[in-house]
Amino acid sequence: MFEIEELPVRRGNVRLRVARGHFATNHSHINYYIDISHQKTRLSEAKDVAKELAPYYNTVPVDTILCLDGTAVIGTCLADALISTRRSVNSNGAISVLEPEYNANSQIIFRDNAQPLIRNKHVLILMASVTTGFTANRSVEAIGYYGGTVVGICSLYSAVEEAAGMKVHSVYDVNDLPDYASYDFRSCPYCKQGRRIDALVNSFGYSAL
Repeated sequence: MFEIEELPVRRGNVRLRVARGHFATNHSHINYYIDISHQKTRLSEAKDVAKELAPYYNTVPVDTILCLDGTAVIGTCLADALISTRRSVNSNGAISVLEPEYNANSQIIFRDNAQPLIRNKHVLILMASVTTGFTANRSVEAIGYYGGTVVGICSLYSAVEEAAGMKVHSVYDVNDLPDYASYDFRSCPYCKQGRRIDALVNSFGYSAL
């Protein structure tokens, strides 16, 4: 059974907690599970993440923060941090914090009442982690479909430098986990070795097998 461990690397007060093993996501197989349960649920840790991400967007117009992967608490703290700079808010002096809804095909949709928060707005995408860029790409497409403009993509951890042609700003990246790897399930070396999957992982967490 794998264990969650806290790595010695540190960005401010933001801790990096991971588990090593063979994990399956909706899009790939990975050798690290990035655990951000504490950052998503504890106000103090959410504020720490927001403090690290806010400087990237202090001078960027942000009307709405779209919070994927259950990051609404972090998104709220990030909105507060950006508003306090008085340089990154819209003309109303406010930033909306919005979570997406998904249809049966896992596509992001926005109900009529939420669409005004996207249409003609500058939208910042916040994710827990960016591993392949697949979800980030689909989010950018959805925001464009509803008439919004994406001004940035950020996360606690990112395994890629860019997604949808945009720089991904993160607290931690592959330089902090140099042996991090993501594989298409058809070419996963662990599967070819006959190694069982330790857990299924998604934005809610993991389910050990």
